[in-house]
Amino acid sequence: MTSPARLSHIVYMTRRYQEMIDWYVHVFEAEVLHRNPALAFLTFDEENHRFAIADLDVLKPGGDGGRGDIGVNHVAFTYAGVGDLLETYARLKAAGIRPYWPIHHGITLSLYYQDPDENRVELQVDALSPDAARDFLGGPVFAANPVGVPVDPDALLAAYRAGADETSLLGLPAGAPSPIPEAHGLTA
Repeated sequence: MTSPARLSHIVYMTRRYQEMIDWYVHVFEAEVLHRNPALAFLTFDEENHRFAIADLDVLKPGGDGGRGDIGVNHVAFTYAGVGDLLETYARLKAAGIRPYWPIHHGITLSLYYQDPDENRVELQVDALSPDAARDFLGGPVFAANPVGVPVDPDALLAAYRAGADETSLLGLPAGAPSPIPEAHGLTA
């Protein structure tokens, strides 16, 4: 069995976007690597982001001000290599556990799952080096599409088992920017 190599990041949903950014910058002495009206990505170390903060006032306007969707959206775990992630996918699929959102974010190849209580867990592998990921987060491709491109994990697994190299498996697939799916809890 292959386990993740490390805990990667936590994503928060909020209706106090600027206050949350300020708090995490102050408490963790974090740097904001990317920010748009809906999403901010912050880090305090070599990781491309340790926190992401999503503004519900932009993503789900008109909320009642109650707790609702506010809080942790998901926790992410990073695998050492794409083979580890894809073999974990195969093991989980055999047990009837399938990702609800397979996506390539540009900086990571990610498979999102829900536990029995519907807590969200992202299993991922880095697609870029730490320096390249920081550059990507600050660049035009990410700014144009900070969500990513959907992927077919079965096709990736087949390519991996057929001997495709890690570079080709981790390349950002061609495709139009994807919408943020409701199933991920990021839209109304």
